Amino acid sequence: MSTLALSLVLIAAVIHAGWNFLAKKTGGDVRFALLTCIALTIVWSPVGLWFVWRDAATFGALQWGLVAASGAIHVVYYVTLLRGYRLGDLSVVYPLARVTGPLITAVVATTFFGEALRWIGWLGVMGIVGGIVIIAGGPSLLRAFRRGAHSPLELARLRAGVGYGVLTGAFIAGYTLVDGYAVKHAHVSPILVDYLSNVVRLPLTVVLVWFLAQREPLPIGDYARRMWRPALVIGAVSPIAYVLVLYAVGMAPLSQVAPVREVSMLFAAFLGGSQLAEPDRGARLFGAACIAAGVIAIATG
Repeated sequence: MSTLALSLVLIAAVIHAGWNFLAKKTGGDVRFALLTCIALTIVWSPVGLWFVWRDAATFGALQWGLVAASGAIHVVYYVTLLRGYRLGDLSVVYPLARVTGPLITAVVATTFFGEALRWIGWLGVMGIVGGIVIIAGGPSLLRAFRRGAHSPLELARLRAGVGYGVLTGAFIAGYTLVDGYAVKHAHVSPILVDYLSNVVRLPLTVVLVWFLAQREPLPIGDYARRMWRPALVIGAVSPIAYVLVLYAVGMAPLSQVAPVREVSMLFAAFLGGSQLAEPDRGARLFGAACIAAGVIAIATG
């Protein structure tokens, strides 16, 4: 990877960990996802609309199809992520999500996009898997699942963290592959990929909120008054991280960029242990370090 591409990804990693930490602290649900969509649409409208005016007339069915697919996958991803944060620990959900995604992305990119990883890159995969096992509790986790070594509440929280982390990672791989293809092969501007994807997400999230409100009360007014500030921050900041990554995708192979951006899990593991008082901070930081070493190996391989 070039120095510029690597720098963009590392800056994005810090920003990404920061807004995920804030999302975890809010305990937001699908209504929070709607508020962040609204905030992003409004805050970034001058830039987004300028790029629409400049480029959208040249779009064909491929470009619009990729934007629509990206928006739909992002809706499911974000709602799943928020639910995982409500039911599990940040330092379990976030690393598992951010590792599963690039692993799937690397496999698909090397299989179907004509990219390649050398042996050192695949050795990095082993380091990532080892880090996942450590962060998720290692052998004690397996014993807990088998014998119920944790209390029922702890065990339920651990299971939720692992399950939602892996599921979120699958959706991350989905939108990364779609957006990466849009930038590298369909020649869509990274800013337009992110902004138009959010425009698609907005009505879909409205429909989702309405659907869920038919099953249980989801009052919006009081919720919005309490949550608009963090939603505004995330809506304003989160696109910066992702657009930087998409610009890096235009400079380097997707199978390298996707794993390298996951150094953000180091910051998330630290924040989860130091600021949210989540347990096993030392072990989880060590696991995150193993994952980071694996990510570096993949990037160089």
